[in-house]
Amino acid sequence: MSTPRQRSHHGCWTCKSRRRKCDRTRPNCQSCIQRGLQCEGYEVRLRWGAGIASRGRYTGAEEPIEASVPPRPKGRRRDLSRERRRTQQEVAYIADVGKTRTTASPPCSNTYDASTNFSSDLSPLTSPEARQRSEEDEVLFQKFLTSGVNTLHSTTTDDPASLLGAQLPTLSQQSDALYFICLALQVSISDDIGPRFFEYYDAALNHFRSELAHSASYLPDGTLAAGLLLCSVGVLRGTPWTMHLRGMYSIIQLQGFRNLQSETSTFRTHLFEVMGVMDLPTFTIGRRNACLGFWRNHCRERKEPTAINSEIGHDVEVVSGLPRSLLDIFSCIGTREAKEEEFWNWPGAQGTLLQCQLWEAYRSAGILALRHRRLHRFDDMVVSQPENPQEKALRKRALPTTEVLVLRIFSNLDAIFRAAKEPEGAGTLLLNAVFYPLTIASLESHIINERPFLKALIKGWGDNLHDPPGNERLLQILSEILEEWWMSDPEQTSIHELAYVRGLEIALY
Repeated sequence: MSTPRQRSHHGCWTCKSRRRKCDRTRPNCQSCIQRGLQCEGYEVRLRWGAGIASRGRYTGAEEPIEASVPPRPKGRRRDLSRERRRTQQEVAYIADVGKTRTTASPPCSNTYDASTNFSSDLSPLTSPEARQRSEEDEVLFQKFLTSGVNTLHSTTTDDPASLLGAQLPTLSQQSDALYFICLALQVSISDDIGPRFFEYYDAALNHFRSELAHSASYLPDGTLAAGLLLCSVGVLRGTPWTMHLRGMYSIIQLQGFRNLQSETSTFRTHLFEVMGVMDLPTFTIGRRNACLGFWRNHCRERKEPTAINSEIGHDVEVVSGLPRSLLDIFSCIGTREAKEEEFWNWPGAQGTLLQCQLWEAYRSAGILALRHRRLHRFDDMVVSQPENPQEKALRKRALPTTEVLVLRIFSNLDAIFRAAKEPEGAGTLLLNAVFYPLTIASLESHIINERPFLKALIKGWGDNLHDPPGNERLLQILSEILEEWWMSDPEQTSIHELAYVRGLEIALY
C-alpha cells in the first residue's frame, strides 16, 4: 500500500506551478537546475494574475489593493441588493446617463424630512484632487462660457439679466465642482456621451460631494451653482436629478432663510430663483421627490422693480423665460390658491412679441394642468371645497374649453417656431422653453388623436430644436413617451409612470 503524497507549500514557485517535489535549495532549487528550468525563487508575492484570487473581497483582482477589485457580475442576490442601494445615490446617475437605462429605479419616498443630514453620507468616491485642470479643459470651459451656457436660458443670447456667465470665471476658481460640471455640460451638448463626459462628470460629482460635506450649514455660491448645473445635466438627458435639489435644500434649511435673506446678493437671489423654477409643480414628469414648495415659500416676496428698471423684460426670470408674476401662479398648483381664474385673469407683462406668444401658451397650459388631475405626481394635493353648481356653470361659460386651449397653445408655439427660422429670431432662446406647453397640450390625447395635423406639427418642430444644442435628446424622449400615451387609456395610465418605468425624470421648463 503506497503512502499518500503530501503536498508542500514551501517549495519554489516553479515546482509549485508544475506540481513537482522541491528540495528547497536556495537561492535556486536543484530540481529545477537538473531539469533545465529557471527557478522562480521562494519570495512572497503580493501580486497575482487576474483570476488567481478566487475567494474573498479581492476575487479576480490583479493586485491586493481596493482599487484593483473588478466589478462583480450582476445576477447574484448580493449583487442585486448592492445595485438597488447604489441607485439611491448620485453615483447611479452616472450609469443612467451613459446607458439610458430602461429599467425602473426603486421608488423614493414622497415625504421630505427637513432634518435629514444629507452631508453625513457624502464620502467622495475617489480623491477630489485626483483630477487636475488641463489646457484642454480650459479651452472647453471657454467654449461653455461663449455658447454652452445659452442652453440654460430661455430669453436671448445677449440678455444682461443672465448673471451666470459673468460669474462663472470667478466662481469656478472657488469651486472645482462648478468647473468640472461646466465641462461635462459642454461635452454633453457637443459630443456623444462617452468616456470624456464620464471623466468630467465623475470629477464634478466627487468635488460636489466633498464640498457639501464641508458645507453642512452654509452653501457657497459656487457649490450651489454647481448643484444646479448637476441638475441641468439630468434635465438635458432626462435622467434623475431632483435628489440634488433635495440635498441642497436640506443644507439651506439648516442655515435658515431668514438669515440668508439678510445677506442675499443679486446673484444668490438668481440662484434661489433657478432652484425655485426647477422645483415648480407639474414642471417635471416622473419626478422621484415631492416638490419642496421653494418658489412659493421663498421667491414670491421680492422688491418691485423701480421706475428706472421697469423696462421691457426686466421682470422676466431668465432660465424659464417667464415673468415672475406668472411663476407665482404656477407655484401655487396643488394648493387652494391655484384656480383656473388666476391664470385667465393674469394681466400679462411687457415683453417682445415672441415672448408674449410664449407666455400665452404657458397661461393656457396652466389651466390645462389644473384640469388634468392625473398630471399631479404626488397625492399631496389640497382639495378645495365643492363649488356651488351655479358658480361652476358660470365659471365654465367664462373660461375656454379644453379643446380651444389646446389649439391656442399649438398656435402660439407654431408662431414661435416659424419666427425662430427668420433672421430676426437668430438671438432668441425661447425654443428652450417650449417643452412645458407642448407636453401639457399633448396630454389631451383624444384631441391630438382626432387631429393628425397636430402630430405632424410636433414632428416638424423637432427639426428646429438644434440651436442652441442640447434639446434634441429631450425631444426624442418626450416623443417616445407621448406616442405611448396617445395609444394608452388615459384613465388607466399615468404619464409619470410611463417615464418612471424607463428610469427617466423629465424636466419641462
